[in-house]
Amino acid sequence: MDVHVSLAGPGDRATRIHRQLLEAILDGRLRPGERLPPTRELARRLDVSRNTVAVAYERLTAEGLLTARVGAGTFVADEPVARARPRPAPAGGVRPRAFWASAEPAPTAAPRPGHDFRAGTPDTGLFPLATWRRLVAGELRTATIRGGYADPAGHRGLRSAVARYVGLARAVLAGPDDVVVTHGAQQALDLIARVMLEPGDRVAVEDPGYPPARWLFAGHGARVVPVPVDDEGIDVRALPGDARLVYVTPSHQFPLGVRMSPARRAALLDWAATRDAVIVEDDYDTEFRFSARPLDPLQTLDRAGKVVYVGTFSKTLLPMLRLGFLVAPASLRPALLAARQLTDWHGDHTTQAALARFIDSGELARHIRKATRVYAERRDLIDAALRSDLAGWLDPVPSTAGLHLCARLRPDAGVDLPTVVARAAEAGVTVREIAGYQAGPPGPAGLVLGYGAVATADVPGGLRLLARGFRG
Repeated sequence: MDVHVSLAGPGDRATRIHRQLLEAILDGRLRPGERLPPTRELARRLDVSRNTVAVAYERLTAEGLLTARVGAGTFVADEPVARARPRPAPAGGVRPRAFWASAEPAPTAAPRPGHDFRAGTPDTGLFPLATWRRLVAGELRTATIRGGYADPAGHRGLRSAVARYVGLARAVLAGPDDVVVTHGAQQALDLIARVMLEPGDRVAVEDPGYPPARWLFAGHGARVVPVPVDDEGIDVRALPGDARLVYVTPSHQFPLGVRMSPARRAALLDWAATRDAVIVEDDYDTEFRFSARPLDPLQTLDRAGKVVYVGTFSKTLLPMLRLGFLVAPASLRPALLAARQLTDWHGDHTTQAALARFIDSGELARHIRKATRVYAERRDLIDAALRSDLAGWLDPVPSTAGLHLCARLRPDAGVDLPTVVARAAEAGVTVREIAGYQAGPPGPAGLVLGYGAVATADVPGGLRLLARGFRG
């Protein structure tokens, strides 16, 4: 690897070269066993004598940081005498906007607990990895390398496959030109915010609701207003009259799990049409259905071009694939494509082409059927426990789809829920409170129980430990 060496700074040239190489070794830029450029080559690049470079190398060798191998070259010592240390951060520096000054990325590598009831996490063991590996390898074998950039809307074959898929599975009205492929639902929300929101615009979100969506809109400078959710979905009467955008999860409200009623759907569409507002419909996990006929999505019912439909493959396949999509009204598509082009231009067409084949070959439908059977068994175990071992403390919230169930704390439970959650965590059970998803005034207390990441065999034991936490 080429090593950049600056001749700026105090001391003679050999001292400056020595100092820069020393810092590169100590802060880990030059790793143990890495080969340095020959003295003749580095001297030529720096326009100094070869002897000057040789003096610097000899000092580092004497200090135990470099080793010379006859006929091979000069290498960083396998076990340098000094341990690598991080480079100190400069004092001061530029500062982010106030919102981002306190923002931190969510942890992504937390140790997996023994009984993981976190919501929104699929079972990675169900993913058909061998099939996926074969499809990706096939695309790489037959790929044509082109100059230039690709379509910001995404791979044409995938857009066609997605349009057919959501048309059949969810009754969404879309053709290939209506679809924009994204890096998951989160990028879809980001693109919508970029083209719809001015700083200070008001955005209405469900409360309780999906925190990353709330944070994203706030990060764009919007004034985010939490709106209560009841057993029929978001309370349309509580929407702020000047809201520019409303974010909802009507098919399987996150995290309560309720479906937005037909009356609320009609009221929300009427509200948006009269106020020239956009509705963002996030349909994140309703592929997994266990009972009841699904209601038509808002996008299908929309006659005024106010709904942007957002979907993701993070729940059906793997979050790490970062594949999602949006279906937008024609009036928004040019702006959305321009925003996509200006942010990251386009995604990985090899992965997108593989997913298109995965859908068109029927592999996605087969995977969903298999996963639904597994998730249904886990869901039934949780539902049974909520009606037996946990019945004295929790009331289940009716839900017919998705990867989690929600249960409200009974008014007569007589327990402190944070204490129960802490006891469960000590026993190896991870579960979250509804309060963790709320932004407005506290609502009814309760728990959100995901069944995507916990093995079926571990569900009963985890629920027994949770019940033990209630008993104290």
